[in-house]
Amino acid sequence: MITLDGVAYAYPDAEVFALEKVNLHVPAGEILGIVGASGAGKTTLAKAIAGFVPHVDGGELSGTVTVDGIGIADVRLAEAVAKVGLVIQNPFNQISGAKYTVLDEIAFGLENIGTPREDMIGQVRAAADLLRISHLLDRSPYALSGGQQQLVAIASMIVMRTPVLVMDEPTSQLDPAGTRMVFDVLSSLRDAGTTIVILEHKLEMLREHADRVAVIADHTIAAIGDPRQILSDPRTAEWGVGATRVTTAAREVSARGLQTSGPLLPVSVEDALIAFATEES
Repeated sequence: MITLDGVAYAYPDAEVFALEKVNLHVPAGEILGIVGASGAGKTTLAKAIAGFVPHVDGGELSGTVTVDGIGIADVRLAEAVAKVGLVIQNPFNQISGAKYTVLDEIAFGLENIGTPREDMIGQVRAAADLLRISHLLDRSPYALSGGQQQLVAIASMIVMRTPVLVMDEPTSQLDPAGTRMVFDVLSSLRDAGTTIVILEHKLEMLREHADRVAVIADHTIAAIGDPRQILSDPRTAEWGVGATRVTTAAREVSARGLQTSGPLLPVSVEDALIAFATEES
């Protein structure tokens, strides 16, 4: 579904590459989590998959980015966004500014592709129901909290029903309940066939919902694999990823001689309950 082959990218007038020698394949119907330090290239990777580099930001792109059989850099941006929905980190910057209600804001993309109005309303209400924001449909997008705006931004992409969603910190404005709801929605979309790439710092959520996790370090893919394997890797500090509180605690108790039941350290509470379980005597 998504293939990056030898991708390198430099922003206009930049002295260094934001991405270098990136090779990545994401099959259809997978949630891929992306982690890495600030400045490692995560957002640039998201823009490359969505076609915003080089179409919007300019710069120099080499290698190939293919999504659903098309070369993203070789088509118009309008064609790229029909394949990939991009949710950016700051929801305020994703609001169009052209609509007076949340309902119309969510419908904005559908209007641009000529969706019949009777179909459009149903799709908007379905997306709003999914994210539990139906009560906001008559409100102004600018009268909402940051978290509510973030849910509207997500809804405006989900409603487009693109085969791929790329999400850059989509839960940064949300409380734990809202974060879990969004991840549950993403899992249901994955189960329905949507391919999802999510850049996220909430590692326990990636452990629970991602099929794989990739690490970006020094502007390239440093590691990729099973979420627990990657997120408990001893190189996480070196990569600037950090670790969950559970993994940090597990490292401390393991150093004191209490061994886990397997080779991998736990990442979540559920992992820890299994890893440190002891047989009844």
